[in-house]
Amino acid sequence: MTAKSFVKSKPKAAIAKVPKLGMEKKHIGPAFKHYYNHALGRDKSCDTPFYAYEALSWTIRDRLVERWQKTTETYKKQDCKRAFYLSLEFLMGRSLSNAMLNLGVTDTTTQAMYDLGLEIEEIIDAEADAGLGNGGLGRLAACFIDSCATLQLPVLGYGLRYEYGMFSQSIVDGNQVEKPDHWLVNGNVWEIERPERTRRIKFGGHTEVNQETGVTMWLDTHDILAVPYDVPVPGYQNNTVNTLRLWKSTATQEFNLQEFNAGSYFKAVAQKNAAEDITMVLYPNDANENGKELRLRQQYFLASASLQDVITIWTNKHGTDFSQFAEYNCFQLNDTHPSIAVAEMMRLLMDEHGLNWDDAWAITTKTMAYTNHTLLPEALEKWSVNLFERLLPRLLEIIYTINEHFLAEVTQRWPDDLDRIKRMSLIEEGYSKQVCMAYLAIVGSFSVNGVAELHSQLLQEGLFKDFYELWPEKFNNKTNGVTPRRWLAGCNPEQAALITETIGDGWVNDLDQLQKLAPYVQDAKFRKRWMQIKQNNKQRLIDYCRIDLDVDISVEALFDIQVKRMHEYKRQLLNVLHVIHLYNRIKRGDAENWTNRFVLIGGKAAPGYVMAKKIIKLINNVADVINADPDVGDKLKLVFTPNYRVSAMEIICPAAELSEQISTAGKEASGTGNMKFMMNGALTIGTLDGANVEIREEVGDDNFFLFGLDEPQVEALRSHYDPVAMIEQDGDLQQVMQRLENGDFNHSEWGIFDDIIHSLKSPYDQWMTIADFRSFIDAQEEVGVAYQDKKHWAEMSILNCAKSGKFSTDRTIGDYNQDIWKLDPIAISD
Repeated sequence: MTAKSFVKSKPKAAIAKVPKLGMEKKHIGPAFKHYYNHALGRDKSCDTPFYAYEALSWTIRDRLVERWQKTTETYKKQDCKRAFYLSLEFLMGRSLSNAMLNLGVTDTTTQAMYDLGLEIEEIIDAEADAGLGNGGLGRLAACFIDSCATLQLPVLGYGLRYEYGMFSQSIVDGNQVEKPDHWLVNGNVWEIERPERTRRIKFGGHTEVNQETGVTMWLDTHDILAVPYDVPVPGYQNNTVNTLRLWKSTATQEFNLQEFNAGSYFKAVAQKNAAEDITMVLYPNDANENGKELRLRQQYFLASASLQDVITIWTNKHGTDFSQFAEYNCFQLNDTHPSIAVAEMMRLLMDEHGLNWDDAWAITTKTMAYTNHTLLPEALEKWSVNLFERLLPRLLEIIYTINEHFLAEVTQRWPDDLDRIKRMSLIEEGYSKQVCMAYLAIVGSFSVNGVAELHSQLLQEGLFKDFYELWPEKFNNKTNGVTPRRWLAGCNPEQAALITETIGDGWVNDLDQLQKLAPYVQDAKFRKRWMQIKQNNKQRLIDYCRIDLDVDISVEALFDIQVKRMHEYKRQLLNVLHVIHLYNRIKRGDAENWTNRFVLIGGKAAPGYVMAKKIIKLINNVADVINADPDVGDKLKLVFTPNYRVSAMEIICPAAELSEQISTAGKEASGTGNMKFMMNGALTIGTLDGANVEIREEVGDDNFFLFGLDEPQVEALRSHYDPVAMIEQDGDLQQVMQRLENGDFNHSEWGIFDDIIHSLKSPYDQWMTIADFRSFIDAQEEVGVAYQDKKHWAEMSILNCAKSGKFSTDRTIGDYNQDIWKLDPIAISD
């Protein structure tokens, strides 16, 4: 039986055809004026860029919507297989400039605004960054759905519509201060509410078995509504516009009218407030029980709403026949956060749609695919059984049954290996029993992938070794990438224009074509233009830094950049130790053959991550001392840029000359900042960690500054790691530690860095910062020398860009589709 035979015949409403919207300047300008004057009620006396941004966004969105509707209609008509990308983060950044680029109207829109006396840059800057993510995971998800649309794959993204982003970071007296990031305060032009697709999500209550039917009922629940908001995701100049569906939580009733009339105003709205808490803020602080509960609520809310949505679409067309459901639907779980989807799919199929266990399990395990993004055991999502029992009692029952069946399979394979059976159980025994969500994702999925070759290898050899030995066929690698539309064509227009002038514009959606740049490393005229563009981008970053920072930066200095989430394994601490070493050299007069250097560090620390916050404080204190010292001058500058975000990276990335990818080997799953910097012509200094390994393979050993222990060496050293002895044997390191211990960077705040000093000298420091110090310093010496040879540096910069083709998400998504999703591309006609 084919899928076509499931289609029910329904009468179609007559819809009047709307004339296609024009894409030329003569169409953009009048449409903008209509929205500005009539929809927003503004006139030429209004000089606030935000209203111009709103008017232009409505204008551009109209042109997306007609393609969006055509895309949706085409998918329905062709009854094609679809994939659904479930992620707690989609770090989209700004939408206006990306939409103009993908529609191919950037130049005409810029000119239309200029003719009206408006600067497109000011209009674009008026847009708030969408607060839907934190770091690499969310930005990767945004790149993925961009590439899905560009490759014309029928993929729908599912996420949460957070009212507040993670937080807006400011620096006060060197300390991170978190402020609410209310990115939706002025609304969001780019979303369309779909209240007709609202879903009901259950929490709490208890379960009972219906004695007549044998069906388990989840009763007396506290229900919350999930209201979808759809955001268009345009492909690159191909008429395809896919959908990102974001769920907002609301109460089942606005408030308790009886409580209100009785004068209990706070009680009356308590249920509404509690419901809206679920999508109020990205990643609550889970250092306390309330935070843990809210985070689990978020994860289940996303999974349940999304699965209900897909199943409802299926049943509307196919009724109760699920025999071909797995052939037409695939769910990609972006990291462990949405892994509860495995159990929720079982609940929906059995309790709501009457399938038996075996049929439901067959469908679940043929539709779920799991991507792991971490090698850190603490990031694998474990929830206490007690919390699960109180919050999701029906789901806990299902997980126990899954575990029972699974352990029976393990026991059959290894009947006498009790340790292995205990290790692999979905329920971790102990003082407080825990549900191991990563294990649930593996057991319930047909595909498990890492995100870089090294990462996938380490998963199979370490973290998931037992599961790999049971199901080696499930495991595969999908090396990450980034979209070249935003991360080269969009953020670096001068370099993009030079590339297009030189090799044509095909590279924008076929990044392998950048290899055609390789011969131009020998072209003096091309090198000169390339490096002049880099200087222009550096000046733009200097101007950006002046907004928040009172620091004079020389455009001639080496721009040495490390921007990413603040975490000990990413080793921003190693970077600042190197800066202190450079400062020591200047102070002792050892500045012969010196290379001036501007070091920029940026990133947010999770609110409950005390050590990461102390490292931010140290960076800022060191910067205050160095930047104010007249002996230093232009030789060295250190800046911590506050509130790192997508729009900031769009300025930082094109200016970077040295990309710091210095994590402890074996800790970084992949990284994507390393790819963005490479694509924009920065050279990498890094360890053999994550995707650094593949970057080095692509660009060649001579164009990558390698340092540090590799993963086997890190593991071999653990049992006898002695950082104190290493300090005693290295004079430069001794001087760095003396400055920290003498309080040179905290005269009036004695002892505030004692925890950092203790961690560096501890034999249990799993990040082994001291172990890599000497190798890092030596590699940085090589960087300084290489930078002085401008011709050779330009050659290496061009080659890094030319060899970055592998790291396009178009390639990554092509791999996902070929090996996992198996979707047919769907062309959208004009």
